[in-house]
Amino acid sequence: MHNLAPTQLPAQRGISLVGMLLSMGVLVLLAILAAKVVPTVIEYNSVKRAIVAAKAGASTANEIKLAFDRQAEVGYITSISSKDLSIDANGGDVIVSFSYQKKIPLFGPASLLLEYQGTTATNGVIAKKPE
Repeated sequence: MHNLAPTQLPAQRGISLVGMLLSMGVLVLLAILAAKVVPTVIEYNSVKRAIVAAKAGASTANEIKLAFDRQAEVGYITSISSKDLSIDANGGDVIVSFSYQKKIPLFGPASLLLEYQGTTATNGVIAKKPE
């Protein structure tokens, strides 16, 4: 048996209950945020694949838009349609670009605004339309 005076108790290790609850709360909030953001990122990647496929399978702007609409229907793309595409001829190459915003409500008045954009241009620069 140990004879330890009250001032000689071994140091305690670990996390307190309050610390554990706060840590779990932060992890739950991050998981909820990820659950709301990940589907929009998946849809963005689908849009990028759809514009590449539409460009590869068509030669005119109308054909590209029709091909994109078919890809969007199959890929469950709802954030953007063919009328939101910017199709420009750059010499002998056709460049298809898009940009859109996705607003994700979080809680109360707080929301998260994600701005997505992409292009088939090799340099990755998106031509802006004059407004």
